[in-house]
Amino acid sequence: MTITSDVTTVDVDIRRAFARDASGLEMTPDAVARPTSIEEVTELLREATAARTAVTPAGWQSSTTGASITDHGLLLSLRGLGTIGEVDTAARSIRVGPGAIVADVRRAAEAAGLLFTPDPTSEEESTIGGAIACNASGARSLRYGATRPHVRAITVLLASGERLDLRRPQLEKNTVGYPIAHDPVDWFVGSEGTLGVVVEAELSLHALPPQVLGLMVPFEREDDALAFVVSARRSTAVHPRCLEFFDQGAMDIARAAEGSTGWATNATAMVYVEETGADESRPDDDLPLEAWLELADAHAALSADIRVYDSATALRDARHLRHAVPATMNERGAARRPFGGRKVSTDWAVPYPRLAEALHLARRFAADAGVTSGIAYGHAGNGHPHQNFIAQDAEELHRIERVVEATLREVIAMGGTVAAEHGIGKLKRRWLPMQASPAQLRVMHAIKREFDPFGLLAQGNVL
Repeated sequence: MTITSDVTTVDVDIRRAFARDASGLEMTPDAVARPTSIEEVTELLREATAARTAVTPAGWQSSTTGASITDHGLLLSLRGLGTIGEVDTAARSIRVGPGAIVADVRRAAEAAGLLFTPDPTSEEESTIGGAIACNASGARSLRYGATRPHVRAITVLLASGERLDLRRPQLEKNTVGYPIAHDPVDWFVGSEGTLGVVVEAELSLHALPPQVLGLMVPFEREDDALAFVVSARRSTAVHPRCLEFFDQGAMDIARAAEGSTGWATNATAMVYVEETGADESRPDDDLPLEAWLELADAHAALSADIRVYDSATALRDARHLRHAVPATMNERGAARRPFGGRKVSTDWAVPYPRLAEALHLARRFAADAGVTSGIAYGHAGNGHPHQNFIAQDAEELHRIERVVEATLREVIAMGGTVAAEHGIGKLKRRWLPMQASPAQLRVMHAIKREFDPFGLLAQGNVL
């Protein structure tokens, strides 16, 4: 290491403090840099390129794929670039640094009567830079989309330190050049730190819905719960902004977190719904509670146990139940690290009508391999569950990974994806060729060479 910047350290304790993320992996970098300005990041990148030193950008390291850790080169922590600017209510936008916490940006928007819609489960620990890097989404992405459409402009530093100020075009029509080159912002959203370092972003904000209704709907049979999700997507009487699924294991965690283990004891699955109306700009429209209850009855829901959340406090409590599931699984996985085990997290997705079929296959593969089926929860409305397995030791970890690979082959055959919101990182790199064709991979490699010719940024991520 020949980088001499004052914001860089090789102190072993600091390096170890940046050696873990939510993936269950541990990698200690050769050095850690903690800049607090764009100018310092620029200089660091210039020095790293001159020394041919690998640089891995990171935020608060909530990645589940190992994307924000490295065992060589420089770990570039962007936590110190956490500025949150004033909300521009006229333009419905806000300018922030990559180290800004997603939940803090949401709160700043809400204080101005607006909404930052991306809501990853780890919003209290994840940064805007990380959300952009992996195109993070969340429960509300069913209605509003993932992070990508809400990134209006970005400032990016290439590996060389060259600065790019990019803004989405406002054109409605454009036939100049290849479509891949029409919007350079999209080159970097979802690139997982491999093409450049985002050092500032302008984000689009949405009108704050005047009304939100939440429902927790339990079912005795999981298939009924998943059929309810499909019907809700297809219905014109209800207008969900999220449809979140919990299998029995996820339900048990949520109930324990709330202290309501006696609630809905006959249920093996539940679906959490949020409704904001057909047109969020019309605050006087009544939200269709009766239509939701009728839909639940039609799918054999445990109607007497349905919970309604109709205040801001109640809605926050409901979301805390959802967030308790990954937090608990992270704790269980961390406890197995000394034995060679860890949490194995998936985020595959299939076309939403085929989710029940995909989950049945995943569980059959687990049973055939003699491993405990992963707890399933998450974004059923998008056909996108999370399956979290806990490998007790290295041998079980190997068997679980074989189960995941078998599942992903079926997912791809259904027209699905191996990674719907967490990115590829290091852990899922082996599965990228299952989905991406050789031509697609060649294009990705060509783009990587153009922006990072020495291959220094986020080594081991994606490619």
